[in-house]
Amino acid sequence: MDAAAFLQGSLQAYLSVALLLFVTGLGIVLARRSLLVQFMGIELMLNAANLALLAAARWRGGDPQASVLYLFIIAVAACEAAVGLALVVALFRHRATTDADRADLLKQ
Repeated sequence: MDAAAFLQGSLQAYLSVALLLFVTGLGIVLARRSLLVQFMGIELMLNAANLALLAAARWRGGDPQASVLYLFIIAVAACEAAVGLALVVALFRHRATTDADRADLLKQ
């Protein structure tokens, strides 16, 4: 099977992969306590949403508005990662841990 035939998959196949990525990311967020790992799970869920969006746009005939929305989602995800990483660094400097259970102690 060549690469061009592989990329011509059905909408159902792309949505199945997107669902698998989303469920994996959700499982990571719910199961792990480390904030860094939780942010990686959130990024995985955002990428799954991007994959589903682009697959649906391609299925509808290559809607250019979906591609523009995809770029906005990537920009928001990058901003979210920067702000989240800054919060994790601040928590680590203040408490010397990245445990999510101790993050609520910053309210004091």
